[in-house]
Amino acid sequence: MIPASNPQKNAAPWQRELADAVRDPGELLALVGLAPGDPAGAEAAARDFPLRVPRSYVARMRAGDPHDPLLAQVLPRGRERAGAPGYGPDPVGDRDAMMRPGVLHKYHGRVLLVTTGACAIHCRYCFRREFPYAQANPRRDQWDAALDYIASDPSIAEVILSGGDPLSLPDPALADLAARIAAIPHVDTLRLHTRLPVVVPARVDEALCAWLGATRLHAVVVLHANHANELDGDVAAACRRLRATGAMLLNQAVLLAGVNDGVAAQESLGRRLAACGVLPYYLHLLDPVRGAAHFDVAAEPARRLLAGLAGRLPGYLVPRLVREEPGRPGKTPITHGWEDGRDARPTGASSPESGGGRQTP
Repeated sequence: MIPASNPQKNAAPWQRELADAVRDPGELLALVGLAPGDPAGAEAAARDFPLRVPRSYVARMRAGDPHDPLLAQVLPRGRERAGAPGYGPDPVGDRDAMMRPGVLHKYHGRVLLVTTGACAIHCRYCFRREFPYAQANPRRDQWDAALDYIASDPSIAEVILSGGDPLSLPDPALADLAARIAAIPHVDTLRLHTRLPVVVPARVDEALCAWLGATRLHAVVVLHANHANELDGDVAAACRRLRATGAMLLNQAVLLAGVNDGVAAQESLGRRLAACGVLPYYLHLLDPVRGAAHFDVAAEPARRLLAGLAGRLPGYLVPRLVREEPGRPGKTPITHGWEDGRDARPTGASSPESGGGRQTP
């Protein structure tokens, strides 16, 4: 008798970890020692946007804590189904920016390729949770139109691989795409936007580091970590492996109510990122995607938070607070108030006149 085939037998460890991800809200709650609070609401929300979270990420959650900041990012909740004014399916204008299938061209000098719809983890605030990946994402053998578009515009110096998560793709496919991009003379930078090294650090393996380290392009890896508890020793080791390829490591986070909307949480995140060799880059105000309104933090509290953070961290560890708005030529900065004369400082902070508010350009 011929034995049944096992498609996972020859898979890499990170691929097996993705295949074994938790997909049921009840199982997730049981794994962290919590009883189902609203099983019907959670199941309905998971039908709208499926739950997916790797078990190694679940292991970093605090057992028995219903307010754990990692759990809050991934647990489906019934309130996601409540409508909110201004929240819709395409909050940042991706569809209008699509020049070719999979090519988003919003900003001068750089384009974004939507390489896949797959992610290692489904964050409940994801701004692309309703993105039409089936219509917009070319198959591996159909990147010609996208690459022709890049080659035809000599102003494009940087190509950003996004998704989904580009590191959900196997390394041969990524290496091939990177080589085709590198063959375009006017492109000098390859940027990857990825959450995988944070949620599945085993993804940063020898095969990934080989092609990333070999490209002629300047490599920039932008991670997505929102809370210091996400950054354990395995993630730190993955970051060291990425840095050894010569890649620059940055982090972008989303400001989320109940997750990281306090100065202490942001300070801990910045310091932990630094220990991993990663510089904070952006702190995004929430993109108003349908189902995520309960995560919103308004601009004014966000300004106060950044003012407090700037008083506790060196400037290179303070991320830029930004909002993405459709049709703008770049991210919209949200200043912390010192620049325009308003006092958004926390009580006890030093005054701008004494030098405490001076910002290094």
